[in-house]
Amino acid sequence: MTEQVRDLAHLSHVELLTPNLYESLHYFRELLGMEVAGESGDSMYLRGFGDYERSSLKLTASKQSGIGHIAYRTYSPEALERRVAVLEAGGVGGAWADGDVGHGPAYTFLDPDGHRFELFYESERYVAPPELQPALKNQGSRYPGRGAGVRHLDHVNFLAVDPAENRVFGEQYLGLRLTEQIVLDDGTEVGVWLASSQKSYDVTYTRDATRTCGRLHHIAFFVDQREDVLRAADIFLEHGIVMESGPHKHAIQQTFFLYTWEPGGNRIEICSGGFLVFDPAHEPVVWTQAERGKGQAWGMQTVASFHIKGTPPVPEEAALLAGAGH
Repeated sequence: MTEQVRDLAHLSHVELLTPNLYESLHYFRELLGMEVAGESGDSMYLRGFGDYERSSLKLTASKQSGIGHIAYRTYSPEALERRVAVLEAGGVGGAWADGDVGHGPAYTFLDPDGHRFELFYESERYVAPPELQPALKNQGSRYPGRGAGVRHLDHVNFLAVDPAENRVFGEQYLGLRLTEQIVLDDGTEVGVWLASSQKSYDVTYTRDATRTCGRLHHIAFFVDQREDVLRAADIFLEHGIVMESGPHKHAIQQTFFLYTWEPGGNRIEICSGGFLVFDPAHEPVVWTQAERGKGQAWGMQTVASFHIKGTPPVPEEAALLAGAGH
């Protein structure tokens, strides 16, 4: 068996599309506690206090909600060249793009479901201004003491017509590792969790009930402990933010979670916990249809909207929600 090369270092940033740019900006800055790290055209760039790069979230004004792209940083310029060579040899149509705020040239391409990825290496390390200088020199910036105080971008969950096809793509072309998956009784893969490093996952594909390509399920930001997730729930309550599900604990990946809808219409998760994968021979954990039917870790059943709604919204959602009793 050919040894798999790990060329991707980590999930670097996400571009989120919003029809309510300044309302979304208020949500991420004031309620999540992120800092503005730049502005260009119709986009605002934000970061968590633990991010080492200049930004991890690009908010872009758009007519509809959804995702623009996600970006991975590679381990080296050579690693970037290797990944591009693999993509081009496989006939994956891509192109080089000029650098954006905080990073250099990137190779951009689509996964089988139509989600846009970028790969890059050159990155600007964040230098905190005097008012955000931390007491500990090994921390990116000072804890904000504002809102939920998210530390860093955690993961992205894509909706996909065929999660299995995207899993194979991630393994073959990006060197991602499958850590967990949901397989129905008929053998269909309806959820796959993929990792670029020892972190147990940073990108997920779950089946889109509407059979629509290219949609987003959610993006997630990490906080230090469960109590921070509970504090986030109180903050959202005070500010009239709709909470879809949680706080509770996932069975898959073991994260403590809370899902909300930001003002631009995108689902956002605040999460803590989870686990790391140190075993180089780790075998993917397979969850059966019966096991997932038991609900989350402590027995809470997942709300119907969680399996149906995504961004951008599509008309098919309404019929599915009506059938689910919503």
